[in-house]
Amino acid sequence: MIIHKSVFIILSIFQILSVFAQESKFTRQDTLRGTITPEREWWDVTYYHLDIKVDPNDKTITGKNTIQYKVLKNHNVMQVDLQPPLKIQKVLQNNKKLNVTSEGNAHFITLLAPQNENDNNTVEVYYSGKPREAVRAPWDGGISWKKDANGNPFIASSCQGLGASVWWPNKDHMYDEVDSLLISVNVPKNLINVSNGRLRNIEKHEDNTKTFHWFVSNPINNYGVNINIGDYVHFGEQYEGEKGILDMDYYVLRDHHEKAKKQFKDAPKMMKAFEHWFGPYPFYEDSFKLVEVPYLGMEHQSSVTYGNEYKNGYLGNDLSGSGWGLKFDFIIIHESGHEWFANNITYKDAADMWIHESFTAYSESLFLDYYYGTKAASAYVIGTRKRIQNDTPIIGIYNVNQEGSSDMYFKGSNMLHTLRQLIEDDKKWRSVLRGLNTEFYHQTVTTKQIEEYISTATQIDLTAFFNQYLRTTKIPTLEYGYKNGTLKFRYIDVVEKFDMPVRIFIDDTPKWIQPNAVWQTINVKGSNLIVDPNFYIQTKLHK
Repeated sequence: MIIHKSVFIILSIFQILSVFAQESKFTRQDTLRGTITPEREWWDVTYYHLDIKVDPNDKTITGKNTIQYKVLKNHNVMQVDLQPPLKIQKVLQNNKKLNVTSEGNAHFITLLAPQNENDNNTVEVYYSGKPREAVRAPWDGGISWKKDANGNPFIASSCQGLGASVWWPNKDHMYDEVDSLLISVNVPKNLINVSNGRLRNIEKHEDNTKTFHWFVSNPINNYGVNINIGDYVHFGEQYEGEKGILDMDYYVLRDHHEKAKKQFKDAPKMMKAFEHWFGPYPFYEDSFKLVEVPYLGMEHQSSVTYGNEYKNGYLGNDLSGSGWGLKFDFIIIHESGHEWFANNITYKDAADMWIHESFTAYSESLFLDYYYGTKAASAYVIGTRKRIQNDTPIIGIYNVNQEGSSDMYFKGSNMLHTLRQLIEDDKKWRSVLRGLNTEFYHQTVTTKQIEEYISTATQIDLTAFFNQYLRTTKIPTLEYGYKNGTLKFRYIDVVEKFDMPVRIFIDDTPKWIQPNAVWQTINVKGSNLIVDPNFYIQTKLHK
C-alpha cells in the first residue's frame, strides 16, 4: 500500500495541521478496519462459501462463512471482521473449536494447526443475529427490511464504506479480493433471492423454504457481494458483445414487470457504449444482472441493484441542469459503469475512492457522447460543476477507512473531462480508458498506479495536475488581461509546478497557451477572447 500524500505534494503548514486534526478524530476501531494489520497480511483469501438463512419475520441472519486461504507467511492469529449486533457463535478448523477474542468489530482467531507458507487451509465461522438495519440505504447501509405493495418481504443488503462485515463475517479490507465465491441463501418458499454471479441450483426444503445457490467465478470485493430477496419475476436477453454472448438478466417486482421491460432498454445501450469506451465487460463468466431493490441502487458486481422508480435522470431530475441528464436512467448508467471502475479496477484503500467515483461519474458523459455527441456530453459534465463544493480534498485519509470529499463525483468527472482536452485526441483518450481496464484487470490498485499509468500512456507529466485536483481544494484560476493585441496571463491558486496548457478562442480561432505562476505576455490578433469552458478552471480579468 502507498502511504500517502507527502509523496506527491508539499503541503502548507495550515494543510498539515488540518490533516492532523482530521486524523486525530479516528479511533482504534478505524485503524483495525482500515489497516492491513499483521493478522490480515499473512493470509490471502481464495474462496468463500457464505451459507445463510434469512428470516424476514424476525429480521435475523443465521449461518456460516467457510473461508479458504493461502498462507503467505507463518502466523497463528487471523483477523475476521463482523459488526455487532451480529455475533460469532464458533469458529472451527479441522473440526476443532478455536479460541476467539474480540475487539469491537475485529475478531482474532487463534489457530491451533501449523500455518506453513504456501499451505491452503480452511476455517468455518458460524454466526447469527439481527444485522444492523439500513437507515438511509445505500449511504447509511446494512440490511433493508421492507415490504412491497402486496405486503411481501422486500429485502436487500448495501454496505459500501460501512463494510460487508455489517452482515457477514469476512476479511473486511479492500486490498484482498476473494478469487471466487459461493453464496447460498435460504428464504421462504414464496420468495426469490438474487445474488452475484450465476444461479447454480435451487433447493426446496420440507420446512417451506428454498435455498438459492449463486456462484461467482471472478474476483469480487466484499461490498460488491449482495443478497436481494423479494417476489421477483425474471426476464432477460443475450447481448452480442466484444467477448461474445453476454447474458443480461433482470429481476423486478412482479407488479413492475411491464415498466421494467421498457425502462431496462437502457441496459444494452449502456453495454454498447461502455464496451466502446472501456473495453469488454469484465465479468462475462458471471453474467450481468439488474435487480430491483427498496433503495436507490448500488454497483454490486454482476448484480447491479436498481431503485430509480423507473424514471430517467436521478429520480426524475437532471443533475446537470443541461437537459441531457433526462436522456438516460441515471442508476442504470452510473451503477453499471462501476463494473469497470470499482469492480474490475478496485481501490486498495478507501482514501482512493475517487478511482471508483470520478471515472464512473464521467461515464455518464461518455454515454451521452456515444449516442448524442461530444457537445451534449460536454454540456452535461460542465453542468454538474454547480454541485462541486471544494470543501475537502478528493483523496481521503489513509489506513482508517476514510474516503475523501463527495467532490470525487462532479469535480472528479470535470478533472477527467479537462484531461481529455489536454490529450486533444479522442482516439488516444479512449485507448487510455480501455488500457486502464486491461492493465489493472481484476486488480486492486492505488492512486499512484493510476496516475503513473495515465502519465505514461499520454506522455504527459501529470504530477502537478493530479496534485491540484485530487489533493487540494483550490481551483486553478487563470488571471489575464487583454488589450491592444497584447495578452498577459498567469495562474493563481495553484500547486507548485502547475503549468497546465489551456485552450482559448480569439475571434473564434483556437489557440493554446501554457500559463504558470509567473506573468507571461504574448501578442495576438483579434478583439474577442474566450477561455474554453471545457477546462475546469476559473478566470479572473486583470485590470
